[in-house]
Amino acid sequence: MKKRFVLLFLLLSAVGSQAQTTPPRRPLPIIDVHVHAMRVGTMSVEMCPWFLRDMPGGDPNQQMTAFLNAQCVDPLQPAKSDAEMQAAVLETMNRLNMTIVAYGDPTILRKWKKAAPDRVIAGIGVSSPKDMSVQAFTDSISSGFYTVMGEVAPQYQGLSPSDMSLDAYFAAAEKQNVPVGIHMGTGGNGMANISQSSYRASLGRPFLLEDLLARHPKMKIWVMHAGYPMADEMIALMGANAYVYVDLAGFIWSYPQAEIHAYLKRLVQAGFGKRIMYGTDFMIWPKLFETSLSVIENADYLSFDQKRDILFNNAVRFFRLDASKFK
Repeated sequence: MKKRFVLLFLLLSAVGSQAQTTPPRRPLPIIDVHVHAMRVGTMSVEMCPWFLRDMPGGDPNQQMTAFLNAQCVDPLQPAKSDAEMQAAVLETMNRLNMTIVAYGDPTILRKWKKAAPDRVIAGIGVSSPKDMSVQAFTDSISSGFYTVMGEVAPQYQGLSPSDMSLDAYFAAAEKQNVPVGIHMGTGGNGMANISQSSYRASLGRPFLLEDLLARHPKMKIWVMHAGYPMADEMIALMGANAYVYVDLAGFIWSYPQAEIHAYLKRLVQAGFGKRIMYGTDFMIWPKLFETSLSVIENADYLSFDQKRDILFNNAVRFFRLDASKFK
């Protein structure tokens, strides 16, 4: 009996010693392919997730109200300064083992990249020829800092993504083997009435990408917001073009959850679970990462492997990353 007690004591001591020396296991890696690096203050308001579940409309003879809703029990709080935002983003990336594809204000983006060089993939977008010259864009993606073209959002400018005024930019991206992220789909309730008078819902049709893809057969693109709500066109486009992926950004935290799951489930049922990428459309609310992740984590119609594809594996494949560097 005494020998058994001694052996048990030694075994428990060894296990305890190992537990003390073994570092805590990091969570499985995540890649968020749609993050905006923006200055705080341009949009500093509280926000309730899934706020578009009730859209009563407006009156043309009255002032149009903003579509963001803060009338809920626990609205997401905006960061109060650029420094607070950076600290929050860095903390979240480290805690969740997350890497982000980010674009936006170049000063903010460079600060984030400097602070977390292995966790920030920098992108640069052109939505109109007025944004920058083709030469300036080419120089930017040749510099080594920018490795992604995005967010490209000609829809807000009243342009089709296949408009020839943008073609030279896409040609440069194709030549440099740079993947491209293009905004397609909705822009929010009443967008054309509030701040983007050039915005046209019809210019978010996924089929509008066909001429662009035909002209640039070696260009890889991902359709931001998964072309919501045009599932039929999105599925047809992906079926015809093997290099087209989508992200779930924006609509994943703004539309009713039942609608989000129905759309995501439709894409997966159609056979495109390997070409759907996680994205937030992150702006100025630090807790938006967890809010968006909860949608994928709680999707009971997705298997563990399907969730891992959406959260990580598909982005590794699309952006030609080395998965071993994310352990």
